[in-house]
Amino acid sequence: MDSLSPILQRIPQFASIESPEIKELTGGITNRNYKITVDGESFVLRLGGNETQFLGIDRKNEYECSLLASKVGIAPEPTAFLEPEGYIVARFISGKSIPNEEIGTEENICRVVESMKAYHALSFFPGEFSPFRVAEEYAKTARSFNVKLPDKMDWYLERSSEIEQAMYRKPLQPRPCHNDLLNGNFIDDGTRIRILDWEYAGMGDIFFDLGNFAIQHEFNDEQDEILLRAYFGSPTDSQRAHQKLMKIMSDLREAMWSQVQIGVSKLDFDYAGYGQKYFDRFEVNTTSNDYVDWLLAM
Repeated sequence: MDSLSPILQRIPQFASIESPEIKELTGGITNRNYKITVDGESFVLRLGGNETQFLGIDRKNEYECSLLASKVGIAPEPTAFLEPEGYIVARFISGKSIPNEEIGTEENICRVVESMKAYHALSFFPGEFSPFRVAEEYAKTARSFNVKLPDKMDWYLERSSEIEQAMYRKPLQPRPCHNDLLNGNFIDDGTRIRILDWEYAGMGDIFFDLGNFAIQHEFNDEQDEILLRAYFGSPTDSQRAHQKLMKIMSDLREAMWSQVQIGVSKLDFDYAGYGQKYFDRFEVNTTSNDYVDWLLAM
């Protein structure tokens, strides 16, 4: 932990503290996070992973999005931003994680939707997010690092283009979105569900948040319907199809993210195996009998 001392000395709230209590937080697959406690108050210092700019991450945007989301009680409040590295300090949120099997209950789905709608209702986030552009850019980036992409890569991107054309026959009205609703990014503070890690946040399609949240927790049709009813009241067939197609695009984004990480990350993690799971599921779902029906319902 001595290696953190030069960093802490550059952060005003820690600079005068001689021996802060420091604990590394495990579980991340992009960044390193440390819990720092001073005078009985705890914070999290977030150090970005190796060359994460290749993942489309803008740390200034992350800081500003999390600050905006914190003002509506959803994100931890960021208290410092260290340039040029983009290190972020935020208040530590006390609470419990929510296991996959519990977050999919009707009660918790409704609580997640409540938090989701709070930041979707904000007027603006810096930055933009499109899973279609991300998939294309990640393919280019992975190739630039000599990563061997799947033989079906062109076919995957053709399906992505097919979904985009069906989805946006009418222009998208972008809203502030989180875009990375993995299970580890939820904390139940006892009152509401808070959301961590705003590094992919930006203006985008709310249905990506709905699809990403659902597929990352492997929701079935019944849970998808609970989610859409909690969000819209009486969802239309078009809204149902939109969410299903964004579940598919979430898988492609995740698979392509892993390809970039193979080329740039220094963390000890099986990115190839991680990505293959999502490629396989993307292929299954884009060749299913329902897929064409979802395209036509848009």
